[in-house]
Amino acid sequence: MVESQSLADHLLSLEAALQTREVRSSETRLRELLVPEFREFGRSGLVYTFDDTISRLVSEVGPNNTAILDFSVSLLSDTVALATYRGVRLVDDDGHKLFTNRSSIWHLDVDGKWRMVFHQGTATE
Repeated sequence: MVESQSLADHLLSLEAALQTREVRSSETRLRELLVPEFREFGRSGLVYTFDDTISRLVSEVGPNNTAILDFSVSLLSDTVALATYRGVRLVDDDGHKLFTNRSSIWHLDVDGKWRMVFHQGTATE
């Protein structure tokens, strides 16, 4: 089993990568980070499948204007981890911010790579 702090650092880097335009616009990179059975319960309340997520993200436009706060990881087993954090997105030039509680379930594949299985965003103040 990986030491929990290094795992937290690694999963934080993967979560942060998933927020970048570079990764979000790359179908290849998204397929490396998400399992084919991936599901998301979005901040909007909508449910997204793997295919929905890939097509939505690769066509997305806009700035990289997000941040991750209060990131933590809990190991659920040797190969499953729960990441939780608070997401912040700047939505206008006046400094208005949108906050979201986020959670992700990550699975360690047989090839030694962590891939996201599930993600949820819940609106918050």
